[in-house]
Amino acid sequence: MELVIALAIGVLTAGGVFLSLRGHTFPVVLGLTLLSYAVNLFLFVMGRLAIGLPPILDPAASGYTDPLPQALVLTAIVIAFGMTAFVIVLALRAKSELGNDHVDGLHSEAAGQERREEGHA
Repeated sequence: MELVIALAIGVLTAGGVFLSLRGHTFPVVLGLTLLSYAVNLFLFVMGRLAIGLPPILDPAASGYTDPLPQALVLTAIVIAFGMTAFVIVLALRAKSELGNDHVDGLHSEAAGQERREEGHA
């Protein structure tokens, strides 16, 4: 089971990094979302899941589940949702201001021309 969880976290992280390095804003937003999912899964797994145990100390129970990772993941979900909403609004504003959805704000032809001019100057 540990191998499956580690593989899932690795795939989410790799996909998030790959999409975050793209040139358009929508894949970057998806990449940041995948990275936040990977972090949430990592935090949740670090709490060592225990099935059928109460999250609160009970003298009748043989053990308990640590509630701290669950609280951390819940907080991280709320923060990731707010961050995603902010980045989407920021991307929409940049598209309306600049007229394109490139991360650097330039069309690919204009960016290439600008780089060539900087190299010759």
